[in-house]
Amino acid sequence: MTSNSKQRYRFSEAPIWQVQREYYEEKGTKAWNNDQVPQYITSNPMIATAYAEMIFGFLQDRVNRGNGSEPVYIVELGAGAGRLAFHVLTELCELIDYAGIPLPSFRYIMTDLAMENIMAWKAHPALQAFIAAGVLDFARFDAVNDSVLNLMVSGTTISEGDVKQPLILVANYFFDSIPQELIYIGDGKVYETDVYIEQSKHHDSLKPAEWLDQITLRYEHRPAPEYEQETYPYRDVISLYREQLEDSHILFPAAGIACLDRLSGLSEGGFLLITADKGDHLLDSWKFAEPPELILHGSFSLTANYHAMNYVFEQKGAAVLFPPHHYKNINVGCILHLEQPMDYPNLRLAYRRSIERFGPDEFFSMKWWVDHHLDSMGLQQILSFWRLGGYDAEFFIQSTKRISSLLPESNEDEKQDLLRGIQRMWSSYYVMEQRYDLALDAGLILFEMDMYEHSKYYLEISVHEEQDEVVSTVFYCLAICCFELDLVEDAKRYLQKLLELEPENEEALALLSY
Repeated sequence: MTSNSKQRYRFSEAPIWQVQREYYEEKGTKAWNNDQVPQYITSNPMIATAYAEMIFGFLQDRVNRGNGSEPVYIVELGAGAGRLAFHVLTELCELIDYAGIPLPSFRYIMTDLAMENIMAWKAHPALQAFIAAGVLDFARFDAVNDSVLNLMVSGTTISEGDVKQPLILVANYFFDSIPQELIYIGDGKVYETDVYIEQSKHHDSLKPAEWLDQITLRYEHRPAPEYEQETYPYRDVISLYREQLEDSHILFPAAGIACLDRLSGLSEGGFLLITADKGDHLLDSWKFAEPPELILHGSFSLTANYHAMNYVFEQKGAAVLFPPHHYKNINVGCILHLEQPMDYPNLRLAYRRSIERFGPDEFFSMKWWVDHHLDSMGLQQILSFWRLGGYDAEFFIQSTKRISSLLPESNEDEKQDLLRGIQRMWSSYYVMEQRYDLALDAGLILFEMDMYEHSKYYLEISVHEEQDEVVSTVFYCLAICCFELDLVEDAKRYLQKLLELEPENEEALALLSY
């Protein structure tokens, strides 16, 4: 970090991008602790289910086109904490098993710039079954420079033209976080928007997040006729901007488009891109756009220019699927850079069902409302939203207090649905770097429902995983569970553990005296 406030930078070459890389390499998977770098909106079970539905539809379409013998590679760019990959794989495998129809085999490849993230995925307990089944692999991938994928589990390298089937590329919160050009359209002309970075005298001693928090960006325009020359590869879309826009700052994804082109070269069949981001695909969204501000969350992000990406690949014959309406929180779309892209009806129908009609953006808007009205919701409403979200653990965690208060008035059907939901949630729970004792919450709710066998199962998991932080209440509940299940010696053992923490506990002493 040796920049100074007197030096002028082309926006895509400014030090902010190097600092961005340093942040993720320094933090590893800890970058997502406390949702500092947002991950829930692009990694929850609901969005993963939508992606799995589209991938499943694509696999069906490949078989219907007579292309079912070769494997399909699914490459996630910037897989981050790894949670999205886990949920997509879980749901996709369930769909394939449920359907019971012939489909191409697949391999999911998680990629990232930070090697620490890759090593964490490779060791993550939730991913081991997928690794063992041969459907999951990992690769370090630099979106700005790399042209091959070196797979860590299989030891193979995917180079230009090696893959027969089209690639499926998954890119969530990716294009807004890699270098972008910044241009300005005014009076029908194109200008490069350069940036000055104002920073403190002691910037060399700051960590990346601190440095980003303290800098100030100042922009200046300069004529940039090179964008209008015949040799510029994206001249057509720039010409459109000159004709349609005025007094507008445009983030231009040259690096993102180049990355997609390089990845496309790995396959003989092109690619399907499934992507979600803070990104505008409607040209009107860029009219009179102000200079960008860094959205800080430890690292930073900007708005992705989906319009430019769509335009460039449509010119190459691709089909594009994006919602006809404006997005609020996150924009989810597909680019079908494929031969005869409209001949993929199952994929397109899945997009219509899972994204366009009601998708992750609508779900997140509803979740915002639910978060603010949870204390007034009934148990059926909570169960319904939990089911809609794919039995998400984060929603259960925030709802346990309200669920507990509603249990005295609940009926047996609702209790059985709660039990089933807990079991579904636990089977697809992905532990993040920042742990939460989900087993404890599940066990206590089940204890309140007098489901002692199930409660004992989860509470014992909690005791095993949180040995240094077990509270006396857990041992008491376990003792009661064991008494109810006629496991008297186990009950006494848990009471003894309780008394080690609270020697004068009257209830424990009374129970031991029987």
